[in-house]
Amino acid sequence: MTEAQLGLVTATPIIIVFAVALRRIGVLSTTAAAFAVAASVAIAVVLFTTQ
Repeated sequence: MTEAQLGLVTATPIIIVFAVALRRIGVLSTTAAAFAVAASVAIAVVLFTTQ
């Protein structure tokens, strides 16, 4: 696993946790939080497979 892939594996869960936390405190709507999670996972998958 390259350093870039390790970074993706580390950063993606942090982004997801942050989006969920923002949803819980009422900063993000459910739709926005779901989109943030889906977008971060999609980006991570694409970048992980192309590294």
